[in-house]
Amino acid sequence: MRTSYHTHSRWSDGEGEIADFVLWASKLGLDELGISDHCVIHPNNSLITWSIPPNMLEVYVEEVQTAAKKATGNLTVRLGIEMDYFPETEDVIRNVLAKYPFDYAIGSVHFFGDFPIDEAAEKWDTLNQEQRNEIIRGYWKSVRKMAESGLFDIAGHLDLTKKFGHHASVDLSKEISATLDAIADSEMVVELNTSGWHRPCKEQYPSLSILKGCINRGISVVVTADAHSPFELVRDFDKAHALLREVGYTKKDLEFRIIRRNFCKLK
Repeated sequence: MRTSYHTHSRWSDGEGEIADFVLWASKLGLDELGISDHCVIHPNNSLITWSIPPNMLEVYVEEVQTAAKKATGNLTVRLGIEMDYFPETEDVIRNVLAKYPFDYAIGSVHFFGDFPIDEAAEKWDTLNQEQRNEIIRGYWKSVRKMAESGLFDIAGHLDLTKKFGHHASVDLSKEISATLDAIADSEMVVELNTSGWHRPCKEQYPSLSILKGCINRGISVVVTADAHSPFELVRDFDKAHALLREVGYTKKDLEFRIIRRNFCKLK
C-alpha cells in the first residue's frame, strides 16, 4: 500500500493545483493520495495567509472531490484537512470537521499563543532560553490537549519546535510522556514526517526517542512527506521506513488506508 496523506496545494502554502498532485500521484503508482491543506482558525481572528479561509472550505472540498473523480489507474484520492488546534476554538474546530465529509483530519500545533513556532528562525533567536523552554513546554501541553479532544486522526509533525535547531534546556520528558499517553488513549496515528530532514534541524519529525515512545505504547505510525509540491509526495520514504524498522515497526505495521476518518491496518 503506497500512500501520501500530508500534502499542501496552492489552497494553502503549497505549489501546484490539486489536479497536479493527483496526476503525479498516479504517475508514481500510489494507491492513495490525501489532500490536506491548512485551515487555521486563530482565537484572536488573525488572518493566516497560508490557510484556507473558512468561508472557502466548501469550494476546497468540491475541488478535491472533482479531482478524485478524475483520478486514473488504481489511485484513490482522500479528502483531508490539516487544522491547527487551539483550546479556545475547540468547539469551532469540531463544527468545521463535522460540516464537511473529510476522510481524515491532521491535528497540528503551529502557534503557542501568538508565537509562530515554525515561521522563522529569527523569532526564536530573539528569545532567551527560559522563554524558549516556556514555548516548548506549552507546545507539548497543547498537543496533549489536541489528542484529548478526540477531534483528529493524525498527530502532525510532533516535535516541530526543533525546526530551527532550538531545544529545551530543561527536562520535558514528563510533558512528552503525558502527550504520548494521550495520543495512545485517543487511538491517533503519529506521522513520521520526512520534511524535517530538509529543515535546519536536519531530523525527521518526531525524534527517534519519541518514535520509541510511540512503539512502546502501541501507537501506529504513518510515513508522510508534508509535500508542498507534487514532486515531494514520496520524498525520503525509503529512509523513513528503514528508520521505523530500526525502531521495531514491521512492514505490516506500516500499511495503512483511510476509512471514514480512521486509519485501519490492512489485513
